[in-house]
Amino acid sequence: MITLTHVYGLAGLFFAAISMLSARDTTNPRRLINALFWGLMAVSFLFGNQIGDLGNGLIATGLVMLGALGLGKGAASLPTGETRLAQARRHGNLLFLPALIIPTTALAGTLLVRQSAWAADWIDPGQATLICLAIGALIAVGVLMIWLRPPALAPLEEARRLLETVGWAAILPQMLAALGAVFLAAGVGEEVGRLASLWLPLETRTTAVIAYCLGMALFTIMMGNAFAAFPVMTAAIGLPILIRGFGGDPAAVCAIGMLAGFCGTLLTPMAANFNVVPANLLDLPDRQRAFNGVIRAQAPTALGLLVVNIILMNGLAFSS
Repeated sequence: MITLTHVYGLAGLFFAAISMLSARDTTNPRRLINALFWGLMAVSFLFGNQIGDLGNGLIATGLVMLGALGLGKGAASLPTGETRLAQARRHGNLLFLPALIIPTTALAGTLLVRQSAWAADWIDPGQATLICLAIGALIAVGVLMIWLRPPALAPLEEARRLLETVGWAAILPQMLAALGAVFLAAGVGEEVGRLASLWLPLETRTTAVIAYCLGMALFTIMMGNAFAAFPVMTAAIGLPILIRGFGGDPAAVCAIGMLAGFCGTLLTPMAANFNVVPANLLDLPDRQRAFNGVIRAQAPTALGLLVVNIILMNGLAFSS
């Protein structure tokens, strides 16, 4: 049976390859820092279960220290603009096909595992979505290799170029999600719930829904990631008040609550992986101005969707 351990192993091998490619890139003045950074990521994914909490904590500390020193970027050898434009014109919209393979495989695989007993024997049903997402990525790479016939190392070299462009922000979601788990274990959710019950009128369903959705957005703004805010706010308001108190559907409350948190992601500089990366990837001339511009452009959408999520939760998450 394919389990999440196999996916972690695949990710570990990927980061190990990125580490080796970074180490041999003589055009990058910080190639050894890059190699160590991605090498620690590889160790975490490959041996995280064996090295224990102390070992993983040391790896996390090492990643923070290396990220603070600053990762470098080599001189990537890319096709010329004319070559890439000619390829884009020749293949047209078919170039989007590999990108669509990944979510299609994840969705179809998840549904298949839930509906078919033989598929559940091959793929762990508890982690079907993540496993099928990884399978979809492998299929997409295979299709590209057969179709476009690039050099054998092209997928890894392109992945390394993208990771060097994004830098340490590439692992920010994982680190912030872990921070949310730490906050939950420390009882922050219960304390937030106690303070909310003292200062907010949570006696009615509507006010509790508003408090939960706004809390998800605000905690996401402070922490930079909805996955970090989710365990705190769900332990504080979602589970004890909306689900147990008002009989809300757990799936609807949690799903729409996450969407409310994502609205906060669009509004915060803490979400560097979302709001810094676009400016870096587009290589906009004034990074600080461009960064603020990203948030300003997203703010109306974020605020409008937050209101919509409050209305949807109040109308769909409760039976009456």
